[in-house]
Amino acid sequence: MRQFLKQALASTIGSLLGLTLFSAVSLTLVTVTIGALIQSATNREETKVPERSILTIDLSRSIVDLNPGKSLQETIAGETTRVTELKSILNAIDAAAKDKRIVAIYLDGSSGKLSTTGFATLKEVRTALERFRAAGKQIIAYNIDMDKRDYYLSSVADRIYINPMGSVDLNGFRSEMMFFKNAFNKYGIGVEVVRVGKYKSAGETWSLDKFSPEARQETQQLLNNLWNEFKTTVGTSRKLTPETLQKIADDRGVLTAQQSIANKLVDKTAYQDEILTQLKKIGGTDKEDTNNYRKISVSDYADVANKTATNSGKKIAVLYAQGNIVNGEGLPGQIGGNSLARQLRELRADKDVKAVVLRVNSPGGSALASDIIQREVRLLQKAKPVVVSMGDVAASGGYWISTYSNKIFAESNTITGSIGVIGTSFNYQKLANNNGITWDVVKTSKLADSMTISRPSTPQELAISQQRVNDIYDEFLNKVAESRKLPKQKVAEIAQGRIWSGIDAKKIGLVDNIGGLNDAIAYAAETAKLGKDWELEEYPEVEGWDEKLIKQLGGGKEARILQAQDPLTTELLKVKNELSILNSFNDPNHVYVRLPFNFNLD
Repeated sequence: MRQFLKQALASTIGSLLGLTLFSAVSLTLVTVTIGALIQSATNREETKVPERSILTIDLSRSIVDLNPGKSLQETIAGETTRVTELKSILNAIDAAAKDKRIVAIYLDGSSGKLSTTGFATLKEVRTALERFRAAGKQIIAYNIDMDKRDYYLSSVADRIYINPMGSVDLNGFRSEMMFFKNAFNKYGIGVEVVRVGKYKSAGETWSLDKFSPEARQETQQLLNNLWNEFKTTVGTSRKLTPETLQKIADDRGVLTAQQSIANKLVDKTAYQDEILTQLKKIGGTDKEDTNNYRKISVSDYADVANKTATNSGKKIAVLYAQGNIVNGEGLPGQIGGNSLARQLRELRADKDVKAVVLRVNSPGGSALASDIIQREVRLLQKAKPVVVSMGDVAASGGYWISTYSNKIFAESNTITGSIGVIGTSFNYQKLANNNGITWDVVKTSKLADSMTISRPSTPQELAISQQRVNDIYDEFLNKVAESRKLPKQKVAEIAQGRIWSGIDAKKIGLVDNIGGLNDAIAYAAETAKLGKDWELEEYPEVEGWDEKLIKQLGGGKEARILQAQDPLTTELLKVKNELSILNSFNDPNHVYVRLPFNFNLD
């Protein structure tokens, strides 16, 4: 036995020494790798802008407020993150309008679609492109198959080309929702929804099997507003009346390339090689690639444009609030009540920050987290100007955190409002009983198990939940009335959980100005009386790939979501996404200020 123990101990020590040696070697290799990658990134040549360059915007890249940064896999593989930050693209377009080296902009739709970019974001980019054209420079657009997002942006161009086998989708907007009531009934899942506001339809996806009359009414009005904005904007650029575009949508929907030309939606058909020939005539031939035109990507040019920014000790901070609002710290892609509140406190304490622009792109979420954030916005606004810029969606909790600012900017097609409150609870009694599972409880008071999932709520418990929701809704109304300087009765009339477009929100006093992110920044500088002596800083800071690498080595993981191509898989992914929203519902009181769960615009 003693000999066995000696051999076992020796074997264990040998294994540990080997593991230690392996770890040391691995750590050395990792350190060398990281150092090499950092050195490589640091030594990257400065971007040069050749004369007669064409600024190229790849329409396959989604435009987002905040770029999450490259993943480890993308960095090692040398891949480019398939997103472009809104502020970067706006800066690049505006700088290019004044840069004599840039002769044109090319909207390149040959690689894919703008499928995830919201229309309010596209409105901001489109407005910048209009400024570029007003400076006397031309815009060329090319695509193979144009959906409504592609066409909305591309319609600003001087000339639009389409592949001879391509098409233009101009069949109007729709919002198609999933309803789970019958599925829940089938499997024995009970759901109870309490709400305030007859238009607060967020819980209907669980409790009904179709739109309620109120939800149908508000959705129809919202879509009508957004569609009218689309027709007016596109029609102005293409010299087509809204009535003409409506007739196209009603009679054809999706048009072939030749039909698109006949209806004056596009100018000519062309293959990509023919487009390249056209671009070479405008900008010249690339010296290193004679088959290509002289170009610079919008991401590379944004780096050049940003280097010319003012270097000042006076700062305007742009703070991005993007995603569902959740209690606590939140995950990437979410707005954590605690984490955003902490960032607002830090900006309040930073003496170099003279004004803050809060960029909100959120459908809402936890009522508690929204109020925690709002409190910090209110304190910050007492110390320095706070201007809100609403993106594609800034509704319900997203609107809650926008109040108490000096000014609210929104695009005409921003989705906002939804001032209402819901409470949801699920029980699995029937599902469990059908599978032989039962519960029993011992308690000290009547309501001790009121939060259980083992049974439906009693009438008394439902009444308590309803009162809690009523109280929070009343507080919501009070805060909107106070911050917007509106009579509470008027707020009660325009609230009711109803969703408004940006243009309607301005008419009823929920929004101050129609405009984008740059408009909000300009107003912040004016309000803080900074003149031109200021620089911009963006928050929160995004982790670099080196930090992500260290986290991954520590056990973190990343997943890449592949987009499904076939319709069945696409629908199944929609179901998965709908149900995954429940993961963000972590309000301790189960009370939420949020848009309808699955409001999708297509």
